[in-house]
Amino acid sequence: MKRSNEPIAWSLFGAGGMLLALIGPGLVFATGFLLPFGEPVATWHAVDKFIAHPLGKLFLLAVIALPLYHTVHRLHHGLQELHVPLPHRLAALLCYGSATVLTIASASWLLVR
Repeated sequence: MKRSNEPIAWSLFGAGGMLLALIGPGLVFATGFLLPFGEPVATWHAVDKFIAHPLGKLFLLAVIALPLYHTVHRLHHGLQELHVPLPHRLAALLCYGSATVLTIASASWLLVR
């Protein structure tokens, strides 16, 4: 039986979907409505302190990376279902490779910050 990377992809897909469903609406509400209409200086200082903390950085990386993998997994399987003439390995490399590059870029930005 040939080994596959699908369990890893499906676990990242599931974790990203769960994160989007449970935490996504609250983040959209907080960053879209509460932050802009709150007291500007105090609110942005609180956000800056949260991002400066190591657990805040880890949370922010999870909020960026997991939904990203969820999205590219949907795109990859959508391309297969639409019979786009890309070889399976090339489509997987483009989708998951771009998510990995963006995750590494986000992690490096968070480490520098």
